[in-house]
Amino acid sequence: MMAEKKPVLLVVEDDKGLQAQLKWAYDDFEVVPALDREGAIAALRTHEPAVVTLDLGLPPDPDGTSEGFAVLEAIMELKPDTKVIVASGHGARESALRAIECGAYDFYQKPVDIEALGLIVRRAFALHEIEEDNRRLSERVSEEKTVLGNLITGAPEMAKVARTIERVANTNVSVMLLGASGTGKELLARGVHDSSERRNGPFIAINCAAIPENLLESELFGHEKGAFTGAVKTTEGKIESAHGGTLFLDEVGDIPLPLQVKLLRFLQERKIERIGGRKEISVDTRVVCATHQDLESMIGAGLFREDLFYRLAEIVVRIPTLAERPGDAVLLAKAFLKRYAGEFNPQVKSLGPDALAAIDSWSWPGNVRELENRIKRAVIMCDGKMIGAGDLDLQENAEDRDDVLNLKAAREQADRRVIRHALARSEGNISSTAKMLGISRPTLYDLLKQYDLSA
Repeated sequence: MMAEKKPVLLVVEDDKGLQAQLKWAYDDFEVVPALDREGAIAALRTHEPAVVTLDLGLPPDPDGTSEGFAVLEAIMELKPDTKVIVASGHGARESALRAIECGAYDFYQKPVDIEALGLIVRRAFALHEIEEDNRRLSERVSEEKTVLGNLITGAPEMAKVARTIERVANTNVSVMLLGASGTGKELLARGVHDSSERRNGPFIAINCAAIPENLLESELFGHEKGAFTGAVKTTEGKIESAHGGTLFLDEVGDIPLPLQVKLLRFLQERKIERIGGRKEISVDTRVVCATHQDLESMIGAGLFREDLFYRLAEIVVRIPTLAERPGDAVLLAKAFLKRYAGEFNPQVKSLGPDALAAIDSWSWPGNVRELENRIKRAVIMCDGKMIGAGDLDLQENAEDRDDVLNLKAAREQADRRVIRHALARSEGNISSTAKMLGISRPTLYDLLKQYDLSA
């Protein structure tokens, strides 16, 4: 039976005799000694201790505190959750208090009382464990309360979109979502609705490009019985059905010009008339629309009304393509695998390394819809437990999509991309990501801070 791993206690102390004494006294910890700043930082990076005891008087300044404070500063920068307990000699209480102001957890008096110091150390380990548990719980809670419900992303570009939608959701302004086909415009429109005070009302979606021009007016505004051949009963339109909720007009650029006039009148007056009707009907409906077309160019060509555009586009949200969301393809692929394996082929458990590499490097011209379709097909057709690149019908494409000539900028972009992809593959686990990248956890924390990235 494997012995339980002991918690690591880093002892930064230049007195080798005291080091040995502490190592002997604290046999329930893995005591790692360090004599100076260099050794302390190396040990911190290698062992990632939860607790450190630190003598402020270290070489080359054993009679002062400059070196000890330099070590403390480095620890707080590299691993700010570490509990540092500083040594305070007689008459050095001011230094100890200053150390606590700089982030130290506690201090102990020299000469060392083994029992008293042991009590402080154990209390520090217990507090660190509680804080870790709270952090993990807090992360789970925040995940469960994601405002946009089913939106899966780790990319800052998409997080910015989500924050914008959060801010505008509880207003009644019209929102226009601009993005390529397959980027998830309807999902985000539902996010606007679900995050608003209208969430208990209906969410009605209509694809304006999928309905023939001669039927679209009836679909939107409804009709009275006998209004035209085949109108055997009075039928309310989508705008009216969305009363008290949200109407999502997908591919709004495909609405014909004559119908644009009627839609503009509704947006201005919040009243409609059914086809064949003579009575105005007041409707309280919020409009969210989407298109992949360049409406401003269509306005210039006389194909879309400028006044309608400004009514619909009170807030414009531009949605990045999947290729512009580093790491998201892998996150989404894992989510789709879980969903479709449960539905179609429970024996499929994971994506192989070649599949992950291919997903990472593919340009995804069809965006999220293409990714979902490929995963769904692969799950259905896969004979084993693991999906490979061949099952996805993808060939690895390692070509760099960025045209960057500045060497420093190119390195930074490459670092960001690789870190994001590794975080996506490890689902945000810092230890797994660091191992995948071949670096220590503190180094990864440094890079996350440097590039303003989040796990």
